[in-house]
Amino acid sequence: MSNQASARLVSAMYRNDFVSFIGKCFHLLRPRAQFQMNYHIEAMAYQLERVRRGENTRLIINGPPRSLKSLVCSVAWPAYVLGHDPSKNIVVSSYNTELAIKLGNGCRAIMSSNVYQSIFPWTGISRTKNSEFEFKTTRQGSRLATSIHGTVTGIGGDILIIDDPLKPIDALSDKKREQVNHLFKNTLRSRLDDPRKGAVVIVMQRVHPEDLVGMILREFDGYTVLSLPAIAERPERVQIGPGKYHLRQVGDPLHAERASASELKRLGVELGSEIFAAHYQQAPIRPGGVMIQRDWIRRYERLPERGPSTQIVQSWDTASMQGEQNDYSVCTTWMKHENKYYLMHVLRGRFDYPTLKAQAIAHATAYKPHTILVENAGVGTALIAELRNAGLTALAVKPEYNKVVRMTIQADKFASGRVLFPQQASWLATLEGEVFAFPHVPHDDQVDSIAQALAHEHPTYDLNVIADGMAKVATELWWQDRWPRHILSSF
Repeated sequence: MSNQASARLVSAMYRNDFVSFIGKCFHLLRPRAQFQMNYHIEAMAYQLERVRRGENTRLIINGPPRSLKSLVCSVAWPAYVLGHDPSKNIVVSSYNTELAIKLGNGCRAIMSSNVYQSIFPWTGISRTKNSEFEFKTTRQGSRLATSIHGTVTGIGGDILIIDDPLKPIDALSDKKREQVNHLFKNTLRSRLDDPRKGAVVIVMQRVHPEDLVGMILREFDGYTVLSLPAIAERPERVQIGPGKYHLRQVGDPLHAERASASELKRLGVELGSEIFAAHYQQAPIRPGGVMIQRDWIRRYERLPERGPSTQIVQSWDTASMQGEQNDYSVCTTWMKHENKYYLMHVLRGRFDYPTLKAQAIAHATAYKPHTILVENAGVGTALIAELRNAGLTALAVKPEYNKVVRMTIQADKFASGRVLFPQQASWLATLEGEVFAFPHVPHDDQVDSIAQALAHEHPTYDLNVIADGMAKVATELWWQDRWPRHILSSF
């Protein structure tokens, strides 16, 4: 094959394979850095290509910092779109002008290169319209860079890309979050030339439960979400192509060559569970929660020495079925010492029954509990018998009231500082994400296990206490303006 034919073949590869094109863009912009391909890049490329082909018009991509989100979505992809159709108009909006210009300059540098011209010889940048904010193609297409607060009056486009609309520090401000959400609903969405065919792509790390993505998922339908947590919290199949998937197991890091699971966990300890859950796990925790307040929790570095009155209690909340969409089985292990409750360990997973039985016995062997609490329902009933046959003290528990009331009854133990969590634990971020967001959570198995443990021996079923607790919860929900009717109806 001649050099000329070989060059044409390489250009065709870049032209027809967006993943390869991404790698080329990386080398053009960072010639001294090493490009490390990973499945999450393929996953982003696959979803973006579906948008380019018109198979999807609403896409959200959430991923941790330094995962090449902006390079893929706001730099390489606009260049690739304009290469295939130089008449397209693309608007890219970011949280400030400096970032918007930086991303725009990267795209311009790629499209001005000789390599790009060999791949897409019919797409050129116009000499009459080429500023730091906007450049046009010779076919009347364009890429406009603007800040989220910048004026877009009179400006329309075929594709709207919103890349990091909110700085992490601004996520703490209700006013700034609401401004961004308001701009999207009332200004940015209307910038599509054809609302039915025009595409919206939002790429960002999560920063708050009520950030732009949180608002969209609550108020709008039809968005495809590609969520890429730094550490997998459940088994999942990540689509990387037509009929092609990457199988991700619990605990798998997003990109092991760049950051291992142990390195990410250390980072989580340094940043704190709230920041790590949002920015890295894409599962933001509501500050203060709606029932159990974050500042109620006390922390311990070492467990106290066991004394004659010290009790070790394990509390099981068992799932009725195994499967990715079903609930988890959870065991929390507690030390009760001098009227305080020290959370020692959390075991959480989707187990078939033989595995559940083996885990329960092994866990009891490891921690030597005085009592094992198991809800007397479903597979829990069978588990109670198995534990007793193994010579363990298993106590059948029949819950009273519903989940919200049961946790409300135990809330005073948290508020009075009698519940202590460890300073560090691999399972802490997931646990706190559920506890501090309850009852607005997809899974509440850890909360159920906790409430059951705290109620052991001294349950408080005084109606005055229950009524007072319910009133506090209802008031808190009203003040936070978060689904009060839904929660109250469950009482």
